[in-house]
Amino acid sequence: MILLKEVKKMTKDGKKNDLLKETGLTYDDYAAIDDGQYYELAGGKLELMSPAPYVTHQMISYEIQKKLDHSCSSNYIILNSPVDLILSPSEVRQPDLVLIHRDRFDIISKRGIEGAPDLVVEILSPSSLKRDKIDKLKVYAEYQIPEYWIVDTENECLEQYTLQDNRYELINIFQEEETITSTHIPCISFAMKDIMDKIPELRD
Repeated sequence: MILLKEVKKMTKDGKKNDLLKETGLTYDDYAAIDDGQYYELAGGKLELMSPAPYVTHQMISYEIQKKLDHSCSSNYIILNSPVDLILSPSEVRQPDLVLIHRDRFDIISKRGIEGAPDLVVEILSPSSLKRDKIDKLKVYAEYQIPEYWIVDTENECLEQYTLQDNRYELINIFQEEETITSTHIPCISFAMKDIMDKIPELRD
């Protein structure tokens, strides 16, 4: 993740605009950038996402999505990155996976998810460690997302956080064959072993 102090804004018709200001950016500024890069908007500051995640990261995301889809798709919409999670005009994130209850379908628009989903999942990579475990932990709690998962690919475990008095509390760490469950989302039921057994060894 790179915090940008300035970046050329390329409009969709290919014309270059002036440099963006360092702070105070809004979703409209963010949405107008069309330079082939992926960004997040963090408190009105533009952050350049790291290069594409490792293939292992993508495989794990896909396997978790399949498990969620199998047990939860009748009640929940499951979306994967890249998708804009628009928490405010100055806060736009791109989680790896998002669940939204179908009763709350109205928070989904053509441009993204506009409001707090029921669950956000971030899959750690070396470049996202601090962002996911510190920055996003605070931001997702601030915007009242009831449940947040951090998937640690190195240790093959899943950290489960739930909102308690406007802050996240780590309530469980699921490893190996332990069944992942959620009081907030009762349809969830799988184990990290189910996921990791599907991930092949890849060469460097």
